[in-house]
Order: sequence, then C-alpha cells, then structure tokens
Amino acid sequence: MYGAILGDIIGSPYEFANWERNKDFELFDKHACFTDDTVMTVAIAEALLNCGKDSDENTYKKAFVESMQKWGLEYINAGYGGLFYRWLLSKNPQPYGSFGNGSAMRVSPIGWMFDSLERTREVAKWSALVTHNHPEGIKGAEATASIIWMARNNATKQEIREYIEKEFRYNLSRSCDDIRPNYKFDATCQGSIPEAIISFLESTDYEDCIRNAVSLGGDADTLACIAGGMAEAFYGIPKEVLLEGKKRLKPDLIEIMDKFYDYAIAKM
Repeated sequence: MYGAILGDIIGSPYEFANWERNKDFELFDKHACFTDDTVMTVAIAEALLNCGKDSDENTYKKAFVESMQKWGLEYINAGYGGLFYRWLLSKNPQPYGSFGNGSAMRVSPIGWMFDSLERTREVAKWSALVTHNHPEGIKGAEATASIIWMARNNATKQEIREYIEKEFRYNLSRSCDDIRPNYKFDATCQGSIPEAIISFLESTDYEDCIRNAVSLGGDADTLACIAGGMAEAFYGIPKEVLLEGKKRLKPDLIEIMDKFYDYAIAKM
C-alpha cells in the first residue's frame, strides 16, 4: 500500500535515467513524483473498500474496472503504457492478453485485505484478469500479493522464498549484485517480478529494499513499487519516510489510502 506507493515515488526519477547504478542515491530526489503505479494502487484499494471481503468474482471485477477507469481518467497523464491507456478510454474495456508488470504493481492492497492466502490469490487473479489475462500477468499479481500476505502474517524470508519458488517457479537464486550489471528495462512480469522479489529478500529494512530495487535500473519505479509493498508488510515503514512521501501525493489519493488502512488494519 503506502510501501508500494513510496517505492513508486522514490524510483520515478531513475526510470530510463542514465546514471551509475548503485544504492547511494538521494532517497527523495527533487523530481520524485507519483506515477501510474500509485494511481492504480489507489484504484484497487477503493474497489476493495466498495466490495468488502466477501463479494463474488463478477462484483470484484466490475469494481476493479470502474475504479481503475475513474482514477485513470482523473490522472490521465500519470504515465500509462499504450495498451492500458486505450483500455482506460474504452467504453467497453476488455482484457488484452498483457503480461506486463502492471498487474503486480497495483496489487498490494489485496495482500492486506483477506484472511487466507487462498482468498488473497483468488482476488489477485481477478484483479489481473480485467486487463492482464496472460498467464504470466496473472502469475505476477498472485505472487506479489502472496508475499505481502505471508509477510504480514509473520512468515520468514526462507518460507516466502520456498513458497514462491515452488508455486510460481521464479528463479530467486541470484543476488542484486548478479543482476545489476546487465539488467535492462523490462516491464514484463517475468522480467521484473523475480528481480523485485530478490530486492526484498536481500534487504535489511524498508529503505534498503527500495535502494536495492532502484539500483537495478530499468523500470525502477515499478520495481521499487512491487518490492516496497513486500517490504512494508515485512518491516513496516519508517515514519519520516512515510511523511516525506505523502508530501508528494494529492489529498484525494491520501484520503482513499487512509480509509483503506483504517478498514484493513481494523479487520485484521
């Protein structure tokens, strides 16, 4: 939730940037801002608030579509990919077979919402299906939400690693140092979700996780968004980092997120 949003903000100046990749960068660069990752995270949170915990597949899907189009049109210049941009503008939006990491960058609220891992995976799948209905797009959303659910339910990193490798067959044997030298921009789930997970698994705290993810380069804001959602559930967020990040958000975005925290945390 905010962990994902702050990752998006912190990583935003480094997407496409030509810089020497390392972890020693200014956490909140003067150009840091929220992007489509944040807007769609808020959209998913609002849809969940509207549906509650016990709605059926069609109800959730309808709510996801309506909320994503509503917020997407409100922040139409947030940096959406071409296919998703057309989906936002469509009067009859349909899934378009994407395996992009958009399904994973918006899914963090689902990891906090539900009581069981099975239900978490089910709703994460539905959230992907309205746009990213390729098996890899679904897999990315489910894996990301699963890690968040496990982390907030006190799973160890080793337990998380073993579950993700078994269930999703991602290669988590590399290190950030292995990945960093040759990693290129890759907005697919299969080319970015494992890297985001490794950034989390290798980290020592929330900030270190974000620094790991951004230092890989490539789709830096989305890598940090996905990894940041996991890190929040495992470590929490330092108060000063949260306050600094919220300065870069609009009041309507903050309103939905704060409502979601009040609901989700109170129901835990």
